[in-house]
Amino acid sequence: MKMVTVRQRVDIPLQDVPVTPDFVSFEGVLKEHIALVFPSPVAGTTPLVRVHSECITGEVFGSQLCDCGPQLREALALIARQGGVLLYLRQEGRGIGLYAKLQAYSLQKQGLDTFEANRHLNLPEDSRSFEDAAKMLDALGINKIRLLTNNPDKQAQLEQYGIEIEDIVPTGVYLNPHNRRYLEAKVKLRDHKIAF
Repeated sequence: MKMVTVRQRVDIPLQDVPVTPDFVSFEGVLKEHIALVFPSPVAGTTPLVRVHSECITGEVFGSQLCDCGPQLREALALIARQGGVLLYLRQEGRGIGLYAKLQAYSLQKQGLDTFEANRHLNLPEDSRSFEDAAKMLDALGINKIRLLTNNPDKQAQLEQYGIEIEDIVPTGVYLNPHNRRYLEAKVKLRDHKIAF
């Protein structure tokens, strides 16, 4: 098993975020994943952690087909207040990549759900791995967290790779007229903890 270590730390002030995090890069990860580390206002508290997979369409361009942009903004605000880490993983489109995700979006417009669309393209429904996230936390000296998520697979994988989860903090529900079927598919087919 390849060892993951911290490569670089640099503090970068962010727009609309009152606390400046350290951006941390790593040696030994599969892709250019990063961590944003926010100081805790109370020493000794268990850090709040969000494991967030890249979504260019939602985060950069404000796509309404998902809830990724609002979840990222929520995570930044909460972790800035409470202290902790945002792990930003470069695994666009549940790991299938941007171009394949755009193909899947086209199929969703024809009536398939997000998972059916991936299968139709002969791609995994969800190929994301959170092993690197666990290794990044370990490299930061963190082995016990409060996890900000609605996704039980993140919890299961992090625990499988040795991270103790003290508490699950649910993310908000960011429903709009364009993403209802997407959110419903996550609840029905992947047991996401989302209440409409």
